[in-house]
Amino acid sequence: MRQILLTSIPLLILSACTAGAADNSKSVYAEYCASCHGVGLEGGSAPSLFDKDWKHGSDLASIRKNIADGIDEVGMPGFAGGLSDAEIENLIVYLKAGAPAAEEPQTPATVDKRAETAPIAAIDQVDNIQSQINVEDYITGLDEPWGIHFVGDQVLITEKKGTLKLAQKSDELAQGWMVSEISGIPVVNNARQGGLLDVATDPDYARNNLVYLTFSHPLEGTSGASMTKLIRGKIVDNQWTAEETLFQAQADDYLDTGFHYGSRITFDDKGHIFFSIGDRGPKEQAQDLDRPNGKIHRINRDGSIPDDNPYLDAKYPSIYSYGNRNPQGLIWHPETGVLWETEHGPKGGDELNAIKPGINYGWPKISYGINYNGTVLTEHQALPGMAQPASQWTPSIAVCGLDVYAGNLFPDWKGRLLAGSLAFQSLRLIDVDGDKYKGEVEILKDKGRIRDVTTGPDGAIYVALPRKIVRLSPK
Repeated sequence: MRQILLTSIPLLILSACTAGAADNSKSVYAEYCASCHGVGLEGGSAPSLFDKDWKHGSDLASIRKNIADGIDEVGMPGFAGGLSDAEIENLIVYLKAGAPAAEEPQTPATVDKRAETAPIAAIDQVDNIQSQINVEDYITGLDEPWGIHFVGDQVLITEKKGTLKLAQKSDELAQGWMVSEISGIPVVNNARQGGLLDVATDPDYARNNLVYLTFSHPLEGTSGASMTKLIRGKIVDNQWTAEETLFQAQADDYLDTGFHYGSRITFDDKGHIFFSIGDRGPKEQAQDLDRPNGKIHRINRDGSIPDDNPYLDAKYPSIYSYGNRNPQGLIWHPETGVLWETEHGPKGGDELNAIKPGINYGWPKISYGINYNGTVLTEHQALPGMAQPASQWTPSIAVCGLDVYAGNLFPDWKGRLLAGSLAFQSLRLIDVDGDKYKGEVEILKDKGRIRDVTTGPDGAIYVALPRKIVRLSPK
C-alpha cells in the first residue's frame, strides 16, 4: 500500500481513528477534497498529497489550520464551516496514512438541497459504445499537454510548463513521431493553473501561416501577478517569430491568484476570434464590465474590435459575454453558428452554455453549485436578466476541452459536441439541436484527466491526457 512520506502520527490520534471513523474520513475526502487533489490523493488541479513536502506545512498543526481556514493565495477555501473538529481530525489521519487509488472516480454526495433538486444533465449510459471504440496511444512522452491542434498531418501541442511542440510523423523513428520544441516562446507564469494554455491556427493558415497562443502572462516587476494574454506569430524553422499581441489586460487588472485563467480559442466564419478568461478567483469581478476576467471576448483576427461588439464604450470593448466562472471549453459550431462554452462551476453546477453577445451568464449571482466547504454560495439558481445554462452537471465533472465532431469515421456523430472531463476522467458526446441540449453519453472513461479534445484530419478523435495523446477510432 502506498504511504505518504510525512512525519509520524501521534499514537493517540491513530487509536482514535476507528474503522467507522476511517470510512467516514474516506467519504469526507471524496466529498470535499477529491475534485482538486485526485480520487487517490494523486493530484489534479491541486498538488498530489503523496509528495514528501507540502508547501504550506506537513506538520499536524499546519494541516489542521489549512483545512479549517483555507489558503487564500492558492484559492483553497476553509472547511471549518462545513466540517466538525472530529471530521477534520479524522481527515488528517486519512491524509497521513495514504489512500489506495480508487478504480473509478467517486461521485461526491450533494449536501445542498438546491443542488439536489437542480436539473442534472442526463447521462445516457450506453454500455456498448465504449466497447465499439478503439483507443490507442498516439503521441507519448509529453508533460502536461494543455492544447492540441492539427496542422495537416502535424500536431501542435502546448505543454503547461511553457513549451510549444510540433510533432511530425517519422518512419525512421521507433515511436513513429519526431517531436520538436519550438524556441522563442514567451515566458509564462507556470504556477498552479497557469502556464502555456491553448493553441490554434488561423482559418487562412495555408496562406498566412499564423499561429495563436494564450498563456498566463506574468506582469514584469511583480512577484506573481499575471493575466491571460493572447498573441499570434509564425513558426519558421522551429523558431517562434513575428509575434503580435492581440489582447493584453491593463496592468492594474493583473491578479496574483494562480487559477481560473480560462482559456480557449475558437474562430467563426466572419473573421472573428473568440477567447475566454476565467474569473481568476475574485468571483464578483465576473460581473464587472470594467474587468477582463470572467468573460468571453471577441476580436477581429488582427486584434481590432468588431463594430458590433456589445460594449464598445467599456474599458475592454472586446467583451462579448460576462458572468462566466472559468470557461475551459469554447467552440464555434460550423453548421449552426452557435458558440458553445463549458465552464467549471464551484462544487456542482458545471455549465454548458450557448454564448450570445451582451448576455450575463450569472456567475456568481446565480449558480447550481455550492461552496467547496458545503456552505451556500447563493440563494439563487435564476434571476431576471441572467441566462440559464443549456445544461449543467451536478456533481461537477470538471469540464475541460470542447470540440464539434466533423469527421467521417463516426458519421452518426457529426455536429455533436465532444466535451472532456478532468475529475470524472471521461469524454462526453453531447447531442444538441441549435442552441438546445438534448442528451449525452460517455464514450471514453478512466484513461486519465482529459485536458483537450479535437477531431483529426483523418476523422479520428484525439484526446490530451496528462502524459500523452490518445486516438479514438471505430473498432
